[in-house]
Amino acid sequence: MACNVVAVPHPGRGHVNAMLNLSRLLASSAEGKLLITFVVTEEWLGLLSSEEKPPTIRFATIPNVLPSEIGRDADMASFFGSVQTKMEEPFEMLLDRLDAPVSLIIADTFLNWPVELGDRRNIPVALLWPMSTYVFSILYHFDLLVRHGHYPFVLSERGEERLDYIPGIQSIRLADIPAPARLEDSRLLDRILPVFRNVSRAKYLLFNCINELESEAIDALKQELKSQIYTLGPIIPHVNLQKPSSSPNTYSDWLDSQPRSSVLYLSLGSYISVSSAQMDEIADGLRESGVRFLWVAREDATRLQERCGDAGKVVQWCEQLRVLCHTAIGGFWTHCGWNSTVEAMYAGVPMIAFPLSADQPTNRKLIVEDWKIGWNAWGAAGAAGEGKVLSSREICRLVRKLMDMEGVERKETMGRVAEVQKACLAAFSDGGSSTANLSAFLTHLTAQQHVSV
Repeated sequence: MACNVVAVPHPGRGHVNAMLNLSRLLASSAEGKLLITFVVTEEWLGLLSSEEKPPTIRFATIPNVLPSEIGRDADMASFFGSVQTKMEEPFEMLLDRLDAPVSLIIADTFLNWPVELGDRRNIPVALLWPMSTYVFSILYHFDLLVRHGHYPFVLSERGEERLDYIPGIQSIRLADIPAPARLEDSRLLDRILPVFRNVSRAKYLLFNCINELESEAIDALKQELKSQIYTLGPIIPHVNLQKPSSSPNTYSDWLDSQPRSSVLYLSLGSYISVSSAQMDEIADGLRESGVRFLWVAREDATRLQERCGDAGKVVQWCEQLRVLCHTAIGGFWTHCGWNSTVEAMYAGVPMIAFPLSADQPTNRKLIVEDWKIGWNAWGAAGAAGEGKVLSSREICRLVRKLMDMEGVERKETMGRVAEVQKACLAAFSDGGSSTANLSAFLTHLTAQQHVSV
């Protein structure tokens, strides 16, 4: 008999991608012994209609009880509020319609209701944390920031102050903590912090990280939390790389024709909108640099292509991991979203860190200061915000520097990139930490159901 698992992501692109990648990973590793029901809203089912999945994963929907994915960043606090108050009832009704008892709920940690629902129905819950362990630790220990007088604060006045009291994190600046935790408007933070009250009640905590790269933070959490903790990263669609792309595109042949490591890939994510002024500066900087590029700009690709010139391509979408792993890619201009960060680490590509919001300032610190596999776009400030615009002149300088194959700084950075890539690949090799943790998690899960994997 199959072990029936229900997976429910937080309805945002990065969260949905992480949960879907985890579901694929579990399905492929369990060799048919798991049946995974992946629950999204009707709107999200439309967005996922082209996604490939194994036969042991099925999509199920709840009604569109939330604000649309389009434009949700205009009021994230209200969106979070809807997720926390309107999803639970239709989700529970869906559970009642399933044709077999549920063995486990895997939920995004940013959902505040699955643990309590699981308690009511006697269903164990695993929480997936789709960001870095650093971000989890900072938010989980947020009371320490308050106790030490570090919240609230004004970034421009106190951003350089350092914290050394968060377990597992030796030192971090106020400027490097997740963006919601440094906003004087606390509406979004007030929606986020309550989810951490339930994490210790979850049976399992699943982290999208590589144990060897965040070991101190993971070890500190293991000492503090009762939940069984498994590091399973990088949770990315690397299995898809073994088969040809099935998605029509306009860039594959062009990439194939480019010299090795000659193309800069740019993506600023799908969550936070970047101002038109900043996009124009990036376009002008690329044109001035003369560097080949592939730029994903979802809403304004045609205009930006005309402004950039013909040294590269501006597209609305691409298979990011496949692109990062292409031999023509030599660098990545990134907003430092966690999925993008771990994909670049896996692909062995150096980064220019251009954080915008959310967890991105913390990821910038890991990229630039801890692992030293990329450079700041924003100088010492480490993040955008406060209406700043990075000039085309500075963008041109950074791009040329990163893509200079003979540059001393690039060569030094590439040495560290290779070490981090090796750690990523080793984690999912035979005997690697993530492989061992995945096996242990599946064994424990299926043993509870008297199923042998």
